Amino acid sequence: MSESIIKVKSFELAISGVNFYKYLVTEKKEFVMSKQFLRSITSVGANVREAVNAQSKLDFIHKLAIAQKECDESLYWLELLNATKYVDEKDFNPIYIRATEVLKIIKSIIITTKKNIQVKN
Repeated sequence: MSESIIKVKSFELAISGVNFYKYLVTEKKEFVMSKQFLRSITSVGANVREAVNAQSKLDFIHKLAIAQKECDESLYWLELLNATKYVDEKDFNPIYIRATEVLKIIKSIIITTKKNIQVKN
């Protein structure tokens, strides 16, 4: 069940990220940080999809760990865009909150999966 929740939420995050990128490029004329942000934010969902189709529990954890790193990198770019005044709090907060939620879910799934592996051994 958790995997499908993260699959949906990471896809929704990617959609928000693409729309945020389009806003940054068209309205704010920011092309460098926004491109880095786009790459990392869309990579979250792609790695979640890979995790869902993992060949083993260890592969599942590995793919989710990559998604976790990409999500955290996305938060970095958002924080930098906000700190450098490319976006204000009104534009920053909704996507930052959504990305933080996805990051927490990914971390929780990783921890639970690791615990389940240890219980079996």
